[in-house]
Amino acid sequence: MFSRPYRGLSAGIVALVLLVAFEYLAVATAMPVVARALDGLPLYGLAFSGSMAASVIATVAGGRWSDVRGPMAPLWTGVGGFTAGLLIAGLAPTMHLLIIGRFVQGIGGGLFSVALYVVVAQVYPAEMHPRVFSLLATAWVLPSVVGPAITGAVVEHIGWRWVFLGIPLLVAPASVVLWRGMAGRSAVARPQDGPPPVPSGAGFGARLFWGGVVAAGAALLQYGSGLGGDGHALLVAGLAVLAVALPRLLPRGTMRAARGFPTVVLLRGLAAGASFAADVFVPLMLTGERGLSPTLAGLFLTGSALSWSLASWVQGRRRYDRKRLLRFGTFLIAVGVAGTASLVFDAVPLVAGLLAWLAAGFGIGLVYPTLSVLTLELSAPGEEGTNSSSLQIGESVFSVVVIAVTGAVFAAFATTWWVYLACLGLIAAQAALGSPIAGRVER
Repeated sequence: MFSRPYRGLSAGIVALVLLVAFEYLAVATAMPVVARALDGLPLYGLAFSGSMAASVIATVAGGRWSDVRGPMAPLWTGVGGFTAGLLIAGLAPTMHLLIIGRFVQGIGGGLFSVALYVVVAQVYPAEMHPRVFSLLATAWVLPSVVGPAITGAVVEHIGWRWVFLGIPLLVAPASVVLWRGMAGRSAVARPQDGPPPVPSGAGFGARLFWGGVVAAGAALLQYGSGLGGDGHALLVAGLAVLAVALPRLLPRGTMRAARGFPTVVLLRGLAAGASFAADVFVPLMLTGERGLSPTLAGLFLTGSALSWSLASWVQGRRRYDRKRLLRFGTFLIAVGVAGTASLVFDAVPLVAGLLAWLAAGFGIGLVYPTLSVLTLELSAPGEEGTNSSSLQIGESVFSVVVIAVTGAVFAAFATTWWVYLACLGLIAAQAALGSPIAGRVER
């Protein structure tokens, strides 16, 4: 990937993904301070759900845009939108304007992430795709290790605004590296047998509409899950909206695991939802039930990130049986989350829970890049953008649903040991659904 034809492009992609990952973790760490400083605690959830809603809509638009016009325009528009949103948020005098900045940032991130898949499909040979996605997964590791500490130091000694304003200063040189790498794209792109087919315009407006509906349903879920008993109506309404709208954005047969790409999308949603939801509850359990300090609890997440990176590197070294990788990976996620949940019992040693958590991280590291590679393999020319958007929409919405449902359980009851056990048990059960359907990813 770092041979002469691909060196600049690979370096630019990794640099931008590294900055996106750092921003994601930094904002999550700093947002409590930001909300208090702007007197916006009632709007705290909207700062996250607004960005997610914009990302869903942009993902739908960016997929079609990349298929019809190529990935360059949505890629650079996304980078520009992401940067503009950070500047708006960093300079915002009120919480409302900060939310607008987060919305713009979500649009940019959605466009950029879909276009990136199309760039990988068009520029890198197919045999390099596992290593490319392994490299992108690894780009999330360094922010996971040092991001919270750096963010805390910036907020404490410089000010929370520089959590937003500092990233654009680094986006500029990373963009220059990517631009120089893309300058030789025509020389390294795989030849096509004629121009890719242009998808029909029918249905694109409908997809945008349903993308907005899905975003609204997900926002209802997020808001309702934090209200405890008062949010049950919103929670049910959000689930009902998603039940109607989400199947219209995903490939036909996704929810019944139809063979081929629909199962790829379903597996990505199950695995990502389980992984991200577990990341929410494990630190809470470790600090609340086992009395660990936030620093020690954070070491669990750091270990999981390193394990994820190791598994991504392993799957990228050679071509393995994809079905076995996916079965084993989803099994590890389920067993790892269940094993970590056993730490609610004082008799279970911490080292046993840590090993289980490392196993869960290794499992998601096997599953995540493998599904990314399969997305491109199962996409005909001209479909890479649309299929990549479906993959990322499924990932986002499944994650929101499982976090909202388990969060509602957590908010409705006292934080006792059995609540942690129930929530993590539900998460492990979701991951376990992936193993029996993994063999259906191939047509």
